[in-house]
Amino acid sequence: MKQYYVYILFSHSRTLYIGITSDLEHRLHQHRTKAFPGFTSKYNINQLAYYEIFGSSMPAIEREKQLKGWKREKKIALIESMNPHWDDLTNSLSDIPTSQLSS
Repeated sequence: MKQYYVYILFSHSRTLYIGITSDLEHRLHQHRTKAFPGFTSKYNINQLAYYEIFGSSMPAIEREKQLKGWKREKKIALIESMNPHWDDLTNSLSDIPTSQLSS
């Protein structure tokens, strides 16, 4: 079953970026290596603060749009509810159980 991820990245200065992908590890590698010019490359946004897993693309796209519409304070509260120390969650990706799928 294909999975979709909505994720929030941050920089050292806590500039945020929200994205969606079907291959989170590969996408994080692209952000880290600055494979594409743009916002994340310019502001060195490459640490994983938060992610959600979905079993299909439409709910993931809807959630990405919802999060992008939130004020910064609400995004920070979401991150800190799951990751209060702002750890880079990249190394924990291999521990993701499929049971964490959102609807």
